[in-house]
Amino acid sequence: MNKIFRIRFFAFPSDNRKSKSGPADHNRKWLRVVAIVVTFAFGGVAVEAQQPTKIPRIGYLAGPSRSANSARIEAFRQGLRELGYIEGKNIVIEYRSADGKLERIPALAAELVRLKVDIIVTAGGAPNRAAKEATATIPIVMTQSGDPVAEGLVASLARPGGNITGLSTLAPELSGKRLELLKEIIPRLSRVAVFRTSTQPGNAQTLKELDLAAGALKVKLQYLDVLDPKDFETAFRAAVKGRAQAVLMMVAGAVASAHRTQIAELAVKSRLPVMYTGRAGVEAGGLVTYGVNTLDLDRRAATYVDKILKGRTPADLPVEQPMRFEFIINLKAAKAIGLTIPPNVLVRADRVIR
Repeated sequence: MNKIFRIRFFAFPSDNRKSKSGPADHNRKWLRVVAIVVTFAFGGVAVEAQQPTKIPRIGYLAGPSRSANSARIEAFRQGLRELGYIEGKNIVIEYRSADGKLERIPALAAELVRLKVDIIVTAGGAPNRAAKEATATIPIVMTQSGDPVAEGLVASLARPGGNITGLSTLAPELSGKRLELLKEIIPRLSRVAVFRTSTQPGNAQTLKELDLAAGALKVKLQYLDVLDPKDFETAFRAAVKGRAQAVLMMVAGAVASAHRTQIAELAVKSRLPVMYTGRAGVEAGGLVTYGVNTLDLDRRAATYVDKILKGRTPADLPVEQPMRFEFIINLKAAKAIGLTIPPNVLVRADRVIR
């Protein structure tokens, strides 16, 4: 807002007393005083104008396209709004998405570093690793990580120790529970195909938990590698050939999210129930998911951004573990493959898609 200054000049008449200086001299002295005041006043305005409030810039790095990732992005923005940050007003977000092509992520991370953003927010495993490799100084906030310690992202959950912190999805602990639910949905389940990405680090503990659960449930696992979208069709064919009765989807998030409709169609074609790790696959036509409410993690990631912008360091901000889980069943998908969900399982679902 512009400031208007009103300045009045006064001429002081001389008195009748004799002095060495006349009325003109008195007037000149007062004008000098007024000039000094005006200089200070307008000088202050100039200083104020030269020190605008800095608007923080956040880099958002994701594997899927913005359209495929829109729900997660909106959850993050909602979390920011709840803390008083309005995009385009007092915070700027630089979005970078690999459109499902994981090989593009390192270059996108390097681009955000060159932009000198204040914080990088990462939306999954590949972005987490790429951002960490791209910078050791810019703070990084993970919206999710299956096992950040095993993946080498942080020293410990309590004290991350570097420039990265955020939220974990407890992936190893949940893998066994997903297999248990598949067994409840298909009581005679004995063979399950596990679609995974072998190049994704940090999977050792997850597979160990899964093997333990399979042994207890007397279920034989068939591991099938999916490194590229074209591998999905090959994997489904191999699962059918191996007489699998269900599929446990553990493929890298960016690849699975970008091709979730294709996966749902292949599942129907193969007549195989698929258990997903997140809601996106089920909302795209898949059968069932049990896992962390990822949208809640995205929303909560905003609290880390807020703390870091206010002076906290990632090294001292503990990695949070999930607080909300969800069990979602898609009855339309069940009907498409000729599967009846047992009533005792159906009533436990947090959400049923009909």
